[in-house]
Amino acid sequence: MSEVITIETTVNRPIERVWETWNEPRHIIHWGFASDDWHVPAAQNDLSVNGTFNYRMEAKDGSEGFDFSGVYTEIVPNKRIAYILGDGRRVSIEFAETGNVTKINQSFEAENEYPPEYQKEGWQSILNNFKNYTETV
Repeated sequence: MSEVITIETTVNRPIERVWETWNEPRHIIHWGFASDDWHVPAAQNDLSVNGTFNYRMEAKDGSEGFDFSGVYTEIVPNKRIAYILGDGRRVSIEFAETGNVTKINQSFEAENEYPPEYQKEGWQSILNNFKNYTETV
């Protein structure tokens, strides 16, 4: 079994806004990357159990890129999302609202190529981008 890594953030927006920017491709392309030299030129999302998602992540200079994709296993609107990545790893995201503030707790199974701390930093950077974007739209 893989190590499970957990990251979190608090977004100063109500859950409806957080849910929308988390799941709609027109928003995902603005936050779904770990650093400013990367971007998401395309995103597709069928937010339903057994639905699929695919986010194309690329270096802005065109030197590398990959598809971040998976299949949803659980959807509880405004509360929880779970999915299995293309490589078989499991991911879950919990959303908890208090007033106009939403806490996000995301757990994922580590892969074996990069050290867990490196993976945690990358996923946390994406979550930080999400927070920053969501608080400005």
